[in-house]
Amino acid sequence: MPGGASRFACEDRSPPVSYRLTHLDALEAEGVHIIREVAAEFERPVLLFSGGKDSIVMLHLALKAFAPCPPPFPILHVDTGHNFPEVVEFRDRRAAEAGVQLLVASVQESIAAGRVVEETGPRASRNRLQTTTLLDAIDKYRFDAVLGGARRDEEKARAKERVFSFRDEFGQWDPKNQRPELWSLYNGRHRHGQHIRVFPLSNWTELDVWQYIADQHIELPALYYAHRRSVFERDGMLLGVTDFLTLLDGEEPFEETVRFRTIGDATGTGAVRSTAANAHEVVAEIAATRITERGATRADDRVSEAGMEDRKREGYF
Repeated sequence: MPGGASRFACEDRSPPVSYRLTHLDALEAEGVHIIREVAAEFERPVLLFSGGKDSIVMLHLALKAFAPCPPPFPILHVDTGHNFPEVVEFRDRRAAEAGVQLLVASVQESIAAGRVVEETGPRASRNRLQTTTLLDAIDKYRFDAVLGGARRDEEKARAKERVFSFRDEFGQWDPKNQRPELWSLYNGRHRHGQHIRVFPLSNWTELDVWQYIADQHIELPALYYAHRRSVFERDGMLLGVTDFLTLLDGEEPFEETVRFRTIGDATGTGAVRSTAANAHEVVAEIAATRITERGATRADDRVSEAGMEDRKREGYF
């Protein structure tokens, strides 16, 4: 052959391989990495699971992190007793499908045991009572790492959190005493009785979560999509009519097409008017809004400017 070229040589016409990740791929990879770090560094981790969209995405990432095996830790729901029935049904079914152990810490049991005192009155909520119930569960099961679905874009206090957030022997958080996380290196060192809160979704936004849900075809409780519901207006929010809420003078229930952007205790979680019936329509809706999900729909975040930070200092998630 001329020039000594092999007669078997041929020109490679295959397209170049691209290893560029989309922003969702990068967020997923980061979340999986953090969850695997927790499994490697800690003896008794647990994943908080409420049946809300963020905890559902967390469980989805955990299942990917250890596939084909189930995650090597249980999931824990701090149940106020005032949850939407649809969410509790979804919680139980999803845990069974995923093959993970579901633990339930009951606020009602904390009240019955005298550990907390229930608020009274038409605006009473069990939201703040969850802190004691959570800390009791952490102590009972000796959890040393608690994976939560909080994101920095949700609220100002949560924006201060590191991915690995240290808690002392009393479950308290000091925002001025946090560890550096240069080059995504996480320090899980702690003494007996202390624990670390871990937030794999820290760098996600609400829009990222919904785009990921749409991309991965993740099932959610039907409350997240537009449906007809009996609601009433209080303090600028649409609250669902439930057995847990007492209507005040002048409050009248009416039917409205709504969905929930965030799901928590039914007594303090508001709905928004919406016609978004699937994840792609929710993505378009979220992309156009300028109001944060908690700012628009969570009564407990309106207590004071520093309301969330005060609760987090006490041990709230």
